[in-house]
Amino acid sequence: MSASSPDLDVGVDVVTFGCRLNAYESEQVRARAAEDGLSDAVIFNTCAVTAEAVRQARQAIRKARRERPGARLIVTGCAAQIDPGAFAAMPEVDLVLGNVEKTAPGAYSPSAEPARVRVNDIMSVRETAGHLVDGLKDRARAYVEVQNGCDHRCTFCIIPFGRGNSRSAPAGEVVAQIGRLAAEGYREVVLTGVDVTSWGADLPGQPTLGQLVARILKLVPELPRLRLSSIDAAEIDADLLRCFAEEPRLAPYLHLSLQAGDDMILKRMKRRHSRADALNLIAQVRAVRPETAFGADLIAGFPTETEAMFEQTLALVDEAGLSFLHVFPYSPRPGTPAARMPPVARPVVKARAARLRAAGEAALARHLDAQVGRTVDALVERAGLARADDFTEIAFEGSAPIGEIAPMHITGHDGRRAYAALRGAGPT
Repeated sequence: MSASSPDLDVGVDVVTFGCRLNAYESEQVRARAAEDGLSDAVIFNTCAVTAEAVRQARQAIRKARRERPGARLIVTGCAAQIDPGAFAAMPEVDLVLGNVEKTAPGAYSPSAEPARVRVNDIMSVRETAGHLVDGLKDRARAYVEVQNGCDHRCTFCIIPFGRGNSRSAPAGEVVAQIGRLAAEGYREVVLTGVDVTSWGADLPGQPTLGQLVARILKLVPELPRLRLSSIDAAEIDADLLRCFAEEPRLAPYLHLSLQAGDDMILKRMKRRHSRADALNLIAQVRAVRPETAFGADLIAGFPTETEAMFEQTLALVDEAGLSFLHVFPYSPRPGTPAARMPPVARPVVKARAARLRAAGEAALARHLDAQVGRTVDALVERAGLARADDFTEIAFEGSAPIGEIAPMHITGHDGRRAYAALRGAGPT
């Protein structure tokens, strides 16, 4: 968990900690601060997923005050939402804003309310979140936040208390925004959120994520590629499965929030899926779209995890045919039920995380072996680097515009990414 590095000399800097969603929202914060006329300030968009993330934020705040003594230091994000008092108690901090307040009109205006802490009860936020659909862009692709918050209470996770309950952006607004992005020339759009699978549960008629995907693909035919961010492993709705089967523009890649491969640990995590559920979901998707690749988040050394339980998680990597792993050594987060459970010794946690990462490296190598000899359409992310629709990273020879989807013939790999030669111009 690391922060982006601010330029601590002039103007307004936004320092981002934690997840990709935070990074996207930091761009909204930056735009809002500019609209409000903020100057000579550093805004810290914090993460609360681990105690280490909070420690890093506090360290960065103290460093910023030393290096930029006259600047206004503003703290927001999940850690500020969950424990505003801790940041308000820091003498270096001038203002604490909650997750709702950080993008509110006038939040950074000199004429804003003088209160040093402006953090409302995130659990009281109930409105459907039309404001989420603003496109957040990098040079290659655009991201549309269709959902925020989470209704689940996993025992290791404090994020619902930073993000609130699940709120969905209305389908019509999502489709309209994606249409605008496609008209601007974006070739790939990613649907993102805290718990994307829950999209629609709070909307009239309770539409499903699959229905949203189908609607986007039907009403924005000029968009070449739609991608989903991380989804829950508990289920995949019938409409989404149908989209995987019938719509080649839906990227054949799913990153699953698995967390563990042992049923007892999953129960103690209060996850909604079993080991068999996860395997069944993967089998369902592969049955209709065999080329689909899967990634997963996995936690090593969760409290009470025995060696036999860990072996179940380790075995799941091969049994599920995973290709891309995000491995996290368990770190207790104060305020969560898991933090009160009997811990696994830290050296054991670290050793198990290392074994999982090694399994992930072997799985990625097998995936890359299977790509050699294929010609794939890949989105150019930057000079010499692209991403195939199944999330395979590709280093390529030749020149193509950033954001273009171009055919590439894969000739080999180095264990981390594929090597390819560019084949002509990409599709229009």
